[in-house]
Amino acid sequence: MEDIILNAQSLKSVIHCGAGAFATYATKLGGKLFIITDSNVYALYKGLIEKTFGNAPTFVLPAGEKSKSRNSLFKIFDKMIDCGVTRSSTVVALGGGVVGDIAGLAASMYMRGIKVVQIPTTLLAQVDSSVGGKTAIDYKGVKNVLGAFYQPSEVIVDPLFLSTLPARELRCGLGEIIKYSAIDCGIYGTLSQNSDKLFDLKFLENVTADCIRHKAKVVTEDERDTTGARKTLNLGHTTGHAFELYYKRKSHGEFVLIGTYYELYIAEKKGICESCYADSLRALITKVIKNIPAYADAEKAALMAKFDKKNDEQSIVSMIVPKSVGESYELKLPIAEYAKLIGECAEKIRGEKC
Repeated sequence: MEDIILNAQSLKSVIHCGAGAFATYATKLGGKLFIITDSNVYALYKGLIEKTFGNAPTFVLPAGEKSKSRNSLFKIFDKMIDCGVTRSSTVVALGGGVVGDIAGLAASMYMRGIKVVQIPTTLLAQVDSSVGGKTAIDYKGVKNVLGAFYQPSEVIVDPLFLSTLPARELRCGLGEIIKYSAIDCGIYGTLSQNSDKLFDLKFLENVTADCIRHKAKVVTEDERDTTGARKTLNLGHTTGHAFELYYKRKSHGEFVLIGTYYELYIAEKKGICESCYADSLRALITKVIKNIPAYADAEKAALMAKFDKKNDEQSIVSMIVPKSVGESYELKLPIAEYAKLIGECAEKIRGEKC
């Protein structure tokens, strides 16, 4: 177990990472607590929640991305007011990325900001979304369009929650881990040398700490996405988010992997990424998702990228693509050209399957 420090300009976060972190640190959270979780986590860990947090009021969201909405946010506010939550209270976000995002946003807005502690229970939330202070809800069909930067005072990352995750949730987390491998040469080396262990929980526990250290470094340097350093964390997300908005049939992390696969085609086509490096990343991706979808309407789906927050204007799509080991590149393309290349990649995948 180790503590990783994230020295953001707005607040210093301490990330307690490793086996035993929950038992050691969750029990020490003092003051009046307000727990936010979801129906899946509550069904699995109701006893542990009650044992750890006693009679602290608990708000249970329906599990799933649909709960990351304006209606859910205001239901949380209703419960907080009804339970007498004050400025000295602490919101505890116990769950995956949806819970962490909406709970963090609720904490940032309630009484102009109260303390929040993130306790991520999915692999994706542990390696990525619980760290760094990005909070949000979806609105009018656009993912994460309403949100705030709001750092948690603590993050408690314990692998004990991973043992109950289905394989699909592990794939979802591996989407973010492989993203980190494309921007961190150390993580790339670890995954390349241990590609047969990607679903091994002990191996994932060690890689989780590596990913958190990388993100903590980037967020410390560029907390609010102003210098460009934090943009690198969006590798694979431009196309991933576009597909997620259009198709809705897979998890966020799975779409990040698929998005990275498609964007590797673009990076090669534009002469940014060498083929041998692109092949090595594709090999990691297909260890997790064996059959990359060859979407028949990929070009149409790609047009959803015009809503991406990284774009300066809707007619130009910005994406972070792999360049070489440990290096990425921000590529900007007219949306028509971007969509055409996404369609070409889908056609290429279909041809390879024949």
